[in-house]
Amino acid sequence: MIKVLHFYKTYYPDSLGGAEQVIFQLAEGGRAHGIESQVLYLSKRGDALNETMGHHRSHRARKDLDIASTGLSVSALRLFRQLAADVDVIHYHFPWPYMDVVHFATRVNKPMLITYHSDIVRQSLLERLYRPLMKRFFAQTNVIVASSPNYVASSPVLQNLKGKVRVIPFGLSEATLPSAPPQHGALLTDSLGNRFFLFVGVLRYYKGLNYLLEAAARAPYPIVIAGDGPCQAALRKQAARLNLSNVVFAGRISEAHKAELLRACTALVFPSHLRSEAFGISLLEAAMAGKPLISCEIGTGTSYINLHGETGLVVRPADPQALVEAMRTLWDDQQLCATFGRNARARALTHFSVEKMTAAYALAYRDCIEMHGHTTAAVVGAANRQG
Repeated sequence: MIKVLHFYKTYYPDSLGGAEQVIFQLAEGGRAHGIESQVLYLSKRGDALNETMGHHRSHRARKDLDIASTGLSVSALRLFRQLAADVDVIHYHFPWPYMDVVHFATRVNKPMLITYHSDIVRQSLLERLYRPLMKRFFAQTNVIVASSPNYVASSPVLQNLKGKVRVIPFGLSEATLPSAPPQHGALLTDSLGNRFFLFVGVLRYYKGLNYLLEAAARAPYPIVIAGDGPCQAALRKQAARLNLSNVVFAGRISEAHKAELLRACTALVFPSHLRSEAFGISLLEAAMAGKPLISCEIGTGTSYINLHGETGLVVRPADPQALVEAMRTLWDDQQLCATFGRNARARALTHFSVEKMTAAYALAYRDCIEMHGHTTAAVVGAANRQG
């Protein structure tokens, strides 16, 4: 049994983003491959050890401060050192600069793997200040995992780390996804009827939802926006300014309600327009539900999940009219929708299964342990020779 500690800035139940879903799937699915996982994350709810999440343990450290979307915690230093002492591999989730600080401050010497979720896109000044620390952090890492070949090809950072990078696409297990209630409608208004476009996700700056609202002002198609987040107030204000009667903000929803909406929708529209959207777990969830997809070409994993003309439509980013045209195409051709939906589900089951993901990560963990052992032996040998 290989013991793994995941370290990330947030986790269930505090937040329901794509990275959290990936960590959950790895922790649950890894058990079949001899991997015992636990998770340490920051929370405003304070310190707590050994909480149960599914079939694995999670631990939280009190979040004391947020600077430029970077959570900071004093107690995380102590808890990380304590938990890391009893595991075989540290699994870091990048980007989160404070994670690097904790790594070096605690001087934990363990095999380490990084899942590279995204480049640092928005905080360009922070990235320049952080770059020296980031390079040192990557230099100590045994394996760096990217979620798609698209992201490796388009990331300047990963291009400089090719010797350590391997691609392991994220995967989902239908067994861990909730089923929809027998009847849909709990979150839908009468005005929407039984045909609508759906967005699901955290309402962040890079999701492109302001462009989706502009598209909604140009075409009457019903749209449900499910989720909450830092941009929610601004988006609601924009919708009110545009007098959008065809858009429903469903707010934060349960997993069962998400399944309900996925079953009922015409297609998933995913207008993310910046590279911070490295993969798109919501796209994968919709594909598994057999729904056609609309996404934007941003050089990331979104276009690895959604193949233009096969599983859905890929359009120009930050372009409301392109979104309108894609929605019109699917709205007017239900047969095309059905074809795209079947193809999307087949691709999801073939290329993005949790079994493939967890098996590949299990191999990566073992490789980390072997690489770390060789490095340690080389360092000890060099020290003995000098002595």
